[in-house]
Amino acid sequence: MCEGNESACVNWTVSELELFKRLEDIDVSADGSPLLRFLICVIYSVVCAAGLIGNLLVLFLLRVREERRKSTVNFFVLNLAVTDLQFVLTLPFWAVDTMLDFSWPFGNAMCKIILSVTVMNMYASVFFLTAMSVTRYWSVASALKSSSAHRPGTSSRWVSLMIWTLATLATAPTSIFSTVTFVTGEKLCLLRFPGGQYWLAVYHIQKIVVGFVLPMSIVSISYISLRRSQVTRSITIVVLSFFLCWMPNQAITLWSVLVKLNAAHWDKAYYVVHTYVFPLTVCLAHTNSCLNPIIYCLMRQEFRNKLRAPQKDVRKNSKPNNYHLCWLFYC
Repeated sequence: MCEGNESACVNWTVSELELFKRLEDIDVSADGSPLLRFLICVIYSVVCAAGLIGNLLVLFLLRVREERRKSTVNFFVLNLAVTDLQFVLTLPFWAVDTMLDFSWPFGNAMCKIILSVTVMNMYASVFFLTAMSVTRYWSVASALKSSSAHRPGTSSRWVSLMIWTLATLATAPTSIFSTVTFVTGEKLCLLRFPGGQYWLAVYHIQKIVVGFVLPMSIVSISYISLRRSQVTRSITIVVLSFFLCWMPNQAITLWSVLVKLNAAHWDKAYYVVHTYVFPLTVCLAHTNSCLNPIIYCLMRQEFRNKLRAPQKDVRKNSKPNNYHLCWLFYC
């Protein structure tokens, strides 16, 4: 847009400034820097590959090896892997969109589907992380040692159904108002609210409060009195990784909300952050979908044991150097 010309970026006309403000809901750079777009494409490709392998591996361990029967928490991990797997399948679409300088080539229907799945992943992920944390809190607080504390019964299934329902409802505005719109001759997949800036600000406030602040507050309160254990540490690190991956994106989104509500000024600093930093925070947030399986495979003893089992079988039946791919990648 005004790459390599800082004064041109600052001295925009009123119409250009209004155009940029209308594009603030798009999770891409408003500048179109080739280097930035290339970096985003590379990150999306790596996250997609790692997330696909990692989450399929977790599903294999939990379903095929029936690990899910031993823990209610693992039942939530199963659902978390499902939502992360759904999300990483959207990354090729975003990579192509980025490669084409953020021009959406897949049509209006796919715009709604891909954008909705992307947003639903954020809600479902944090809701299941919250459920895992609360489950651990009640397990430790109540000192439940019976089998009912270790098998996912009817209650955990109802909780999972409720989480998916809430995530779907929270994603409804995205599904309704996402559309392909022509902006300066380019087809962009974005949100377009009939009420303009106000409802867009309300939408972002919902994402910040429901998808970040409230769940993280519940998790923090639940962990205050938890005792340290291997399982607790693994859940804590998963929650912490979600916080660190999403916090920068949510902070800049909050800044954007303040600008939309005229509570903060639109200035050069905001332009630079939104144009060059914000797309990278989106990439950081998306990497969370491939971190969860890696963390669980590295932190939890039962996962490591399951991953070592195929490697031990290979040692017995083949040459010593014929290692199992999953064991090499995660253990």
